[in-house]
Amino acid sequence: MSEKPFGDERQRLDKWLFFSRLVRSRALAQDLIGAGFVRVNGQPVTQPSRLLKIGDRLELVLERRDVVLVVKAPGARRGTPAEARLLFEDLTPQQAPLSAFERAQRKLRPDG
Repeated sequence: MSEKPFGDERQRLDKWLFFSRLVRSRALAQDLIGAGFVRVNGQPVTQPSRLLKIGDRLELVLERRDVVLVVKAPGARRGTPAEARLLFEDLTPQQAPLSAFERAQRKLRPDG
């Protein structure tokens, strides 16, 4: 019996970000993670190879907004946006749009 239970599936953080369509490529996901713009369960992550599991909470600092997500499933491929939305639950609070200046500041520092 070598089958894993459904809740034990794990996937690399950079692959999951790509499959969930939050970034356009794995290379961009790796850059985002390496720059310190990603937290998993409240802890900063700088390794793209960090394994995610179902139930992990992700906090991402993106150029235009902050995102808070809970992982619902690992991705098998980069599918349609509708398929990608099945991989996570969005817990992002409502926030005002950022100005061009604020977006430029976010590119400079990960604590934004």
